[in-house]
Amino acid sequence: MVLKNKSVLLLCLILALAFGLRVYKSGAYGLYLDEKYTMVISQGVSMEGANQHDVFFTPGKTYFSPQEFWKKKTIDDYIEAIIRCDIGNSPAYYVVLWGWLELFGLSDFSARFPSVLFSTLLVGLVYVFVRRHLRSEPLALLSAFLAAIEPFFIAYSHMARNYSMSFFLTLLATHLFLLILNKEKNRENPTGLLLSYGLTFVLSLLSHYLTITVFLCHGLYFLLYVRKVRLWLLFGLTALVGLGIVSLWFIYGGGVYTFQTLAYQANLYRTVALTNPTNNGFGIILPATPLNVAERSLPLWSDLFIISNGLGHAKFLGYRNLTLAVALGLIAFWLFRRYSGSRNLPRWVLPAFTALLVAGMPFYTVPRLQYIVVALAPTLFYLLVIYIRQSVSRSERPLLVFLLLLATVPTLFLLLMSFRNGHTYGITQRYSGFSFPYTVILVSMILYQVNRLQNGFKWVIALVLCIQAYLVAELLHAIYRDRDPKYTYFAKPRTPNPYYLSARRIQENYAPGDTVLYPSIRMHPRDEVEKTYWPYSIQDAQLTNLYLPKEADYIQRMDTTQTDSIILIKGRSGKKITIFDFQGTTYRY
Repeated sequence: MVLKNKSVLLLCLILALAFGLRVYKSGAYGLYLDEKYTMVISQGVSMEGANQHDVFFTPGKTYFSPQEFWKKKTIDDYIEAIIRCDIGNSPAYYVVLWGWLELFGLSDFSARFPSVLFSTLLVGLVYVFVRRHLRSEPLALLSAFLAAIEPFFIAYSHMARNYSMSFFLTLLATHLFLLILNKEKNRENPTGLLLSYGLTFVLSLLSHYLTITVFLCHGLYFLLYVRKVRLWLLFGLTALVGLGIVSLWFIYGGGVYTFQTLAYQANLYRTVALTNPTNNGFGIILPATPLNVAERSLPLWSDLFIISNGLGHAKFLGYRNLTLAVALGLIAFWLFRRYSGSRNLPRWVLPAFTALLVAGMPFYTVPRLQYIVVALAPTLFYLLVIYIRQSVSRSERPLLVFLLLLATVPTLFLLLMSFRNGHTYGITQRYSGFSFPYTVILVSMILYQVNRLQNGFKWVIALVLCIQAYLVAELLHAIYRDRDPKYTYFAKPRTPNPYYLSARRIQENYAPGDTVLYPSIRMHPRDEVEKTYWPYSIQDAQLTNLYLPKEADYIQRMDTTQTDSIILIKGRSGKKITIFDFQGTTYRY
C-alpha cells in the first residue's frame, strides 16, 4: 500500500510538472501562419474571404463592420473553411476547438489550451500504457517523466494545431489495440474495446490523415504475430466500418479536395526543388536524391530520442566531427561490452573509456559538448539490447518489435513519400511525431538499464547523460524564449499577437463616425489554384476582426494605397492614428 501511494504521488507530481511546462508561456507569442488558419477555420471563415463575398467583395460596397464579419455561419461555411485553409484535413480537431472556444472564449491562450490538455493527458496515458503492457511501475513512472519533459511535446502543446490531439489519440488507439488482443487471449468479450478502438481510429484519421502510419504498424503487427481467424474478422470488420465512416468526409465532405491538393503540392514542390531549391519562399526544398533525403532525415532520427536530441544536425556539428566522435565512441563501446559485466574492473578500463569519450575535443573544429554525447551513443543503444535480453521474456518480444515499428515506420513513410514525390519538403518532425510516445519508452529502458549497472561505468555514463540533460534544458529555454527554429520555427522571438493588440486599441480609440483602414498587400498567385477573389489580401482585416466585439458597427475598409499599417481616422478632425505598423513582414509571422 505504501508503494502504491508513493507511485500515485509521483505520478501526480509528474502530471503537475507536465502541465506546468506546457501551460507556461503558451499564450505569450503571436500566432504563426498555420495557427492563423486554425483561428479562422474555428469560426467558419475562409482566409482571404472565399465565403465572405457579401462582406468584402460586393460591387460598390466599400465598408464593412464586425457585425457583418461575424454573421452566423453555416456548416457549409465551416467545411469550406477547412477545405481552403487546411486542404480538408483535421475536421475532428476543429470540432473540438470550436466547442472549446464557444465555452471559454476566443483568445490565443484559449485556442492553445486544448493542445496543453491533450499533451498533459498523453503523459498520463504513457504511464498507463507502460504499466499495463510492460508491467513495470518504475519503468512507467520513468517513461511518464520523460514524456513530461520531452521538448517536442512541450513545443507542440504551445500551438493551436491538431498535433497534440493526434499524438494522444494514436497512443490511445495502440493501447486499445493491445487490450483487445489480451482480451481475446484470455477468451473474454472485446466488443466494448473494439467499439472504442473503432471510434479512436475514426477520430485519429479525422484529426490528421498521417495518423494512418500508426494504424499501418497495427496491421504489420497483425501480419507478423496474429494467427486467429476470429481476430482477423473482428479487426477487419472494425477497419472497414471505420474507413467507411472516414470516407464519407473524403468523398462527400471537405476531404474530397485533400488528395487533389496534395497532388498539386507534390508537383509544385518538385518543380521548386528542380528549379529554385533555396530562394523560393518555402525554405530549402531539394530533389529527393538518396544523399539529400539521408541528410534531411538524420536530424529526425536523432531528435526522436531525448538522449540523442540535437546530435543528428550534421550541418551544425559537421560531418568530420561527427565521424571522429562516432569512431571514438565505437572503441569505447567495445571496452564497455568487454568489461561491463565485471564487478572488479581493471584499473585502466574506466579512465580509458572516459578518455575515449572526450579524446576528440582537441581535434573538433569547434569543441562542443554534443560530441561527448555522440561518442556515448553506441553504448547507450547497446544498453537497450541488454535490457531486452535481461528484462523481456520471449513471450513479450513481439511487443518490443511492435514498439520498434511504431518508433520508426512514421518516419520511414515520410522518406518513402519523399522519393515518390521527388522532393524533401515533407521530411519534417511534426509529420512523424506519432512515434515519440514509443521512443520515450525505449529511452526509459536504456536509462533503467544504466541504473542497473554494478560498476563504475554507471557513473561515467550518468555524467555524460547529465551533459545531455543540460543540452535539453537549453533547448527548452530556447523554446520558451521563442528562439528555436527546430520546434517553434522562429530564431527571432515573436511579439504578442499584433491582431489582438490592434483590436484592443481600436476599441479604446474608436468613436462613432471614425473609420478603420486596413493595409492591403498585392498578392502574386503562382497559378489558378492560388488565385483569390480580389488581387489584394484582406488577411489583416480578417484576423483583427476575430478579436473585435461581434455586435460592433465600426466602419472599416481596405486601403490599397499602403501595405503596413492599421490606421484609425477620426471622423470630425480627420486625424490619423496608427493602431499598428506591421513593418512589412516583421510582425506578420
